[in-house]
Amino acid sequence: MNPNINLPNALTILRVASLPFFIWFLYQKEQAYHIAALVLFSIASITDFIDGYLARKWKQETEFGKFLDPLADKIIVVGCFTTFIFLHEQIELWMVILIIGRDMLITTLRYLAIRLGKSIRTTMLGKVKTAFQMGAIILILIFFILVSSNKRILINEVYQSGKLAGMTVFGIASENAVAFVKVWKENGAPGWNELVFGLGGFVPYFGMLLTTLITVLSGIRYLISNREVIRYSSIRRAFGKNGN
Repeated sequence: MNPNINLPNALTILRVASLPFFIWFLYQKEQAYHIAALVLFSIASITDFIDGYLARKWKQETEFGKFLDPLADKIIVVGCFTTFIFLHEQIELWMVILIIGRDMLITTLRYLAIRLGKSIRTTMLGKVKTAFQMGAIILILIFFILVSSNKRILINEVYQSGKLAGMTVFGIASENAVAFVKVWKENGAPGWNELVFGLGGFVPYFGMLLTTLITVLSGIRYLISNREVIRYSSIRRAFGKNGN
């Protein structure tokens, strides 16, 4: 029997297979679908821990699984953020490009290490990066659920108008944050709907901005920690496989 065919690897594959359903749920207008998207993403995130735990416990770790598991995480994260670009004016293309670029770079480095028979050193910042990416996705999904479709349209229109006026997304989000704090100080604590609407005008942007910065820093840290793999790979390309 093929050792790659086991429950942990099957869970990893199912995690990737859930992505089209997640995207479809988000494009629906009804709140129930957005809740379903959050539940589906949460289940996919949980299986990320379960498949690794089962693989270790049942001694079913395979090279295929070790390669597929982080790749599945990247596919889901990239799929989620790319979808947000089309639904949220606050999510900028350059943010997602940097996240995708970092993941492609690290995936390439992992592939080189496997071919060279080297081990890849992970860093704590990489785990922090993953936590922030998952947290940013959940945060955006929560606002998707709490803010009605009409109010999300209003928020997007504010960003669209600001962009047409020559403002940056950072500037628009900052103005929204300042206006929210000003109204709070002048009129007291807002009601629930006003609170969610106000926070929805800038929290997703700054959450995504922080996540992008941490992702880039983790990529730089990853390259520094594994510079020997890069150096050895460069030497092999320059002098041939046998170093002659």
